[in-house]
Formats: sequence, structure tokens, C-alpha cells
Amino acid sequence: MEVSVASTYQGKPYYPAWLDNLADDVTGEGPAWDGAIQGAQAVHEVVVAAREIYEFQDFRYAGPCGDNSFLEDYASAVHGAPLCVVVLVTFNADGKAQRLIVNHRPRSSVLELSRAMLERFIGTPLAKHWEGTP
Repeated sequence: MEVSVASTYQGKPYYPAWLDNLADDVTGEGPAWDGAIQGAQAVHEVVVAAREIYEFQDFRYAGPCGDNSFLEDYASAVHGAPLCVVVLVTFNADGKAQRLIVNHRPRSSVLELSRAMLERFIGTPLAKHWEGTP
């Protein structure tokens, strides 16, 4: 699935291959939402939505991290608010993405992203992860 946000790594378009290789029971965790996002469909939907909300993704690094993990480090922005993001993807024994930990900073930009995600998911079961956003 291709999204419209400009995502580049080393001057080339970037798409996270792990996103199309999620375990059925994958979880996604991060400070931009409450609780863990659970299941391949939900995690995929949330990652795609975030990528659509980002104004761009400028990757500093995207590659292996240890024996069974993948690391992404990139800059972005949401509604003009600068955002730094580090994603750690851990793979299970079958090579499927089992756990995503997504860390955004600074806090003011995390709140901006959270508000945008709530707006995107309002009226859906996933909205519960952002309903407490100020």
C-alpha cells in the first residue's frame, strides 16, 4: 500500500516492508495513544493513518537492530509541529513483525499528533486509544 506522504531514506523513496508482514497478534505501543493497539488490521490501519497525517518522513536510519529487530529513526511534522520519531519493530520466530514500539517527541508535537489521530479515528473502535487527548 502506497501513501501520499514523502518518505525518503538516503535520497530514495521509503516504504516499511515490515508493515506488510505483521503477525496476526501484533501489538503497537507508544506515548501518542493509550493502551496497546492489537492485531494486524488495527496496527496496519494506525500506522497508515499516522503516515498520512505526517507532513513528510525524513529518515536518518532504517535498518536492522540486533538479531530480530528493525529500527527506524526519522523526522517529521504534524500541522507544522516538528516531530522526531524512533520505531522499534521486533520480529517473531516466523519473521513476522510481532511488536512495534513507536516513540515520538517532543511532547507538544505528540499531543498534536494525538489530536489528529483522534480526529481521524473518531466514531471507530480505535478512537478509544485517543479519547483522553487534551
